[in-house]
Amino acid sequence: MTHVPVDEGTRAAWAALGGDPALTSHITSVVREGALRARLPVIDLARACVGACSLAAAELAARRTGRPVPRVALDDGALATAFVSERHLLIDGRASVNFAPLSRFWRTADGWLRTHANYPHHRARLLAALGLGADASVERVAALLAERSAAEAEETVYAAGGLAIALRTMDEWAAHPQGVAIAGRPLLDRERLDKAAPRSLPPLTGDPLLPASGLRVLDLTRVTGGPVATRTLALFGADVLRVDAPQLPEDPEAHADTGFGKRSTRLDLTAAADRRVFDGLLAGADVVVTGYRPGALDRFGLAPEALASRRPGLVVAQLSAWGAYGPWGGRRGFDSVVQVATGIAAFEGSAEQPGALPAQALDHGTGYLLAAAVLRAVTEQLDTGGTRSVRLALAGTARWLTRGLTPGLAHGEAAATDTYDPKDPARWLTETDSAVGRLRHALPPAVFAGGPVNWARPSGRWGTDAPEWRHGG
Repeated sequence: MTHVPVDEGTRAAWAALGGDPALTSHITSVVREGALRARLPVIDLARACVGACSLAAAELAARRTGRPVPRVALDDGALATAFVSERHLLIDGRASVNFAPLSRFWRTADGWLRTHANYPHHRARLLAALGLGADASVERVAALLAERSAAEAEETVYAAGGLAIALRTMDEWAAHPQGVAIAGRPLLDRERLDKAAPRSLPPLTGDPLLPASGLRVLDLTRVTGGPVATRTLALFGADVLRVDAPQLPEDPEAHADTGFGKRSTRLDLTAAADRRVFDGLLAGADVVVTGYRPGALDRFGLAPEALASRRPGLVVAQLSAWGAYGPWGGRRGFDSVVQVATGIAAFEGSAEQPGALPAQALDHGTGYLLAAAVLRAVTEQLDTGGTRSVRLALAGTARWLTRGLTPGLAHGEAAATDTYDPKDPARWLTETDSAVGRLRHALPPAVFAGGPVNWARPSGRWGTDAPEWRHGG
């Protein structure tokens, strides 16, 4: 088995994070033919995002131990397995259902439309926007949409708070006002909001090395991208507490997939008593990660600038679908619909049928980049302090994948050294007992020498933990 040098995509991701370029020499990869096979360079995206995240963890570990930065060894097999972790999850031998019947492509009068209706409230809004009853069948929806234009259906459903996107080509998206807005932004927005004092963390000891230990992370995310980020911070030792509104329950299978290492509680921020509890949690937090549409949490004082005022020295990390700018800046979105809008589905498909990436790679890739951004922000705070804001968007990652990511490894070393069979990923899976049953799950792909190779605790039941920090952080 041959370890090849870091690729150019990883160098670009590390540069976007503000990292020392010399540190990328610590990364090598095991390349495997067949891993995340697609027309677009999806495996390169996975290497870049996970490689940057692993290096950020290794860098912080080095700062806290006083030792050299540990080596990072990526493996395409681990990456390909983890990027479809939701498909590999078994709960007591039962596979999860990843998409509901109304989350799919529909042929319209002039093209194709993709809807997302996994959550009951999104399904209800979709059907209401189309003038259909709650018991409408797939066949009834298909017949109605076949008579409408994709653009008209897109606007009608979004106006009702649902999710639907007309299929666009890459060139059509590049000319779209939101595509233009995204093209004018960096992959990652990084900002220092004030002059808060430098962060202090105790020396790191123990085995494995947990570079994020001592950090308290408030996790205000849902579905996949944001939870992947906080799941990764938990892997590296952070005390991650996910907070959800009681009236918006998470899908149990999605929570089982992304809940490793975390605790989960429920608080209604519109209720005075719960708001006081949340404010107490915020007073003890080091990191706040949000994954709701831009502006949705601002009324609770959770905009980055408001958080900097309330809790100087925080790291505020935000993930959204379309970015906090442009005409779609306030819209909801998920990986599947972002793929359709940005031209990915058209590029990966055919004249007869739209396609898709072999994984929800925008979600997973952006999640690892967001975790990397948090870890790098903490490292920078050790030197220069400041409340730090980091922002990523699925559509920004999509632009990087389609327009900016260089495929292949550096120095021409793109030949595979081994193979990957997606039907037999057993070496990158494990089983763990949990409160929800015995879990078969993907092992984490973000690793460094001396660091953790699995989470310290399995996923628990959604919303059942006390709203408090663990003793000692």
